[in-house]
Amino acid sequence: MTLSRIILGLLALAPMTGYDLKRHFDSTARHFWAADKAQIYRTLARLVDDGLAAVEVVPGAGAPDRQVHRITAEGRAALAEWLVSPVEAHADRDPFLARLFFADGLEPEALRRLLAVRRQEAEELLAHFESIRDTTGAPRDRAARFRLATLANGIAHMRAELAWLDEIEADLP
Repeated sequence: MTLSRIILGLLALAPMTGYDLKRHFDSTARHFWAADKAQIYRTLARLVDDGLAAVEVVPGAGAPDRQVHRITAEGRAALAEWLVSPVEAHADRDPFLARLFFADGLEPEALRRLLAVRRQEAEELLAHFESIRDTTGAPRDRAARFRLATLANGIAHMRAELAWLDEIEADLP
């Protein structure tokens, strides 16, 4: 349900193709929700079938036709209803933490490599988020302030992750 509502939210910003939606996920929502291309296209088809989105085929000039999706009035109502509904519980699943939980049997060098990979991922993600923040101007409206607030949350999480990794690494033999 969350993925479909995030897609409706993105379509509320502007009509988009599936490709556009994937690009927006990767550049705006990545720090709080991930979706691969197949998930996006399946969800788009379901939203169209449910009448929450409409699709228009736009002829391509010398290129393939594009399927542009738009949120419908029913989709806006579903999005608004979801925004004020209770937040459903979400169980985190983190393969790195699962490995770290059982890492006592690793040799010190293997453990250091495991932590180094996580650190590199966190540093790259932090740099990506900070780059978005630094190239985004001051928010012009309430919607932009909320989108930047979610980005600030992603930055804070990556900084906390790096500080946590510092603590773990400091305790290694």
